[in-house]
Amino acid sequence: MDARTQNMSKKKLSSTIKGYLILCLMIFVSWLVFKLLTPDNFGTMDNMLSYFQASLIASAGAVGFYLVIVMGMFDFSIGAAIILASILGCKLAGMGYGYLGLLGGCLLTGAIVGACNGFFYIKLRIPSMIITTGLALIYESLANMIAGGAAQTLPADLRLFGQMPGNLILALLTFFAAYAILNYTKIGTYTYAIGSNEFIAKNMGINVDRYKFLAFLISGIFFGIMSVLT
Repeated sequence: MDARTQNMSKKKLSSTIKGYLILCLMIFVSWLVFKLLTPDNFGTMDNMLSYFQASLIASAGAVGFYLVIVMGMFDFSIGAAIILASILGCKLAGMGYGYLGLLGGCLLTGAIVGACNGFFYIKLRIPSMIITTGLALIYESLANMIAGGAAQTLPADLRLFGQMPGNLILALLTFFAAYAILNYTKIGTYTYAIGSNEFIAKNMGINVDRYKFLAFLISGIFFGIMSVLT
């Protein structure tokens, strides 16, 4: 039995490694194709650094979206949530609160948005893609009202997380936090259980509504981190 378990673990590990190798190969082939098509404009170190920094922003948001989508739900308010969180973070930072206002404003706004999404989804029993689309319109309206129609920018001395190495450090901390939540906490275990079979998870005594709400809440916090990187 132990030998069979070890063989299954080795096969799973080898398939995972193959998946990563295929992904790396696809990235290299894509880079090579565009480099051959536009050798003067693509593939320079400045270009690659810009692409890498842009991917950090998207990756932080994808981590939050993963928690929701694993349970079979969708969140179409991501863009509006990021806009609202970014504007509030800029406002608080510009009022003299500095990085505390930036981080606190973005993360708290993301958490509130996620909590609202989860609350209305659970209480109204409306499909997640519909409820989050409707709430996105409200978030966008609030963002426009707070900004007053004017562009919001951070002061030059508060842009640590918009450039290397600040954005890389924050993104890595985000990835480690997400990995820990998904693999070493009850939230992560129940997230996969509900995503695999919600009916069985409910019969096992898991409070499905509670963990769906937590999934939206935590994803909102990750969207707040994405707004900081943005």
